[in-house]
Amino acid sequence: MTVLAIDAGTTGVTALVVAEDGGVLARGYQEFQQHFPEPGRVEHQPEEIWQAALQACREALAGAGRRPTAVGITNQRETAVLWNRRTLASPRRAIVWQDRRSAEVCRTLAGQGHEPRVAELTGLRLDPYFTATKLAWLAEHDPAVWREVEAGRVAVGTVDSYLVARMTAGREHVTDASNASRTLLFDITAGAWSEELCALFGVPMAALPRVVPSYGTVARTDPDTFLGLDLPIAGIAGDQQAALFGQACHAAGDVKCTYGTGSFVLINTGAEPVRSSAGLLTTVAWGAPDGTLTYALEGSIFVTGAAVQWLRDGLGIIGKASETEPIARTVPDSGGVVFVPALTGLGAPDWDPTARGTILGITRGTTRAHLVRATLEAIAFEVRDVVDVMTSDAGLDLLCLKVDGGASENDLLCRMQADQLGAVVARPKVRETTALGAAFLAGLGTGLWSTPDELATTWQLDAEFTPGPRDDHAYDKWRLAVEKAKGWAA
Repeated sequence: MTVLAIDAGTTGVTALVVAEDGGVLARGYQEFQQHFPEPGRVEHQPEEIWQAALQACREALAGAGRRPTAVGITNQRETAVLWNRRTLASPRRAIVWQDRRSAEVCRTLAGQGHEPRVAELTGLRLDPYFTATKLAWLAEHDPAVWREVEAGRVAVGTVDSYLVARMTAGREHVTDASNASRTLLFDITAGAWSEELCALFGVPMAALPRVVPSYGTVARTDPDTFLGLDLPIAGIAGDQQAALFGQACHAAGDVKCTYGTGSFVLINTGAEPVRSSAGLLTTVAWGAPDGTLTYALEGSIFVTGAAVQWLRDGLGIIGKASETEPIARTVPDSGGVVFVPALTGLGAPDWDPTARGTILGITRGTTRAHLVRATLEAIAFEVRDVVDVMTSDAGLDLLCLKVDGGASENDLLCRMQADQLGAVVARPKVRETTALGAAFLAGLGTGLWSTPDELATTWQLDAEFTPGPRDDHAYDKWRLAVEKAKGWAA
């Protein structure tokens, strides 16, 4: 028996075929285009996401040579997607989680005193990051489309909802609690959409998807639409929650960091939501079929891997991401260069959408190696910022950070991270833990695996990095640079 997992990320779609022992039998991947219509705006064409998903699945299924028994979905979160309920065509491009156009919406609502109540209900904050602020912007700036939403002809959802709609030929409009908890419209204690929040942001409740468990059969694919396959869709989770599950962080106190376009640090806090006093997010990790919710604290860092992409695509000083480690190793340190990669503002714990990327300490002796090393240091410093706050809020000591994502391949970064945290960094053999988490949820939901404990036995260590001396001076310079980056676009 095998499970097909679809990971619809920010820049492309990965598909895995996963066997009963947790091993990956085959992979598929297809990029899709990023659209940047104006500074601070990021959009995706939903049809391109769907076509990328189909192509990635074709590739994975051809490589596996075996028919899967279930499918799981994980996805970039917070992105606002609209589609016609009958034709499934999207009337406009999706507004991506990185997009900052709704900053004024957030400032207005905060100025009206709504933020404490919003935080109480959702565990989040008023920030352009989250779906509802994007929908409020659409209601004001794209009234023709919004009238279609209010009339019930156009559905609203996140990427998981859109994919399920396409895979079921429009029969199902669903999401799970982990994705719903990222919208600013979901009451995380009640485990349901909030009428109060929908009224605040002007979103019709009838346009929203039905909230279903994160595992257990919630729909079936339509073979005429989805590659001739009639399969149960039995696992759904937002990408970072799926990675937490895929890293076998099933117990309270388990922590993981995914290094992707951004970096996301989550700690499992168990059956009770833990509120942060220092800028972290309280979120739903996953929902069980019996309605029980597991919660997590999350630190969302908007730009880490994207900073490496900028070195490649924007500056042209590297040819590919894998070059960063050998280049950075040619110098003993960053030569005093400090890089704050606030290319789309700052996330946790500073939360400043008006911050912008800042490079300080450049001299005539600065080389590309210093800038590359400063970029890796910045990633390690950003994660330290979040973990320091997270362990304090949760009242837990960090003994081990499980890491995954593309940048976790970089041994130098993992070493820097262990040093900065003063804790072990553990990297699994399977790095694609986001897609693996979707597979595990779907397999758990269809009986391929009986318990999370059984799943945990499939986790295998690839490398472990123990902490060495910590350079607090470099970190202090980093924090000084962060303060200078704040407010630049205000």
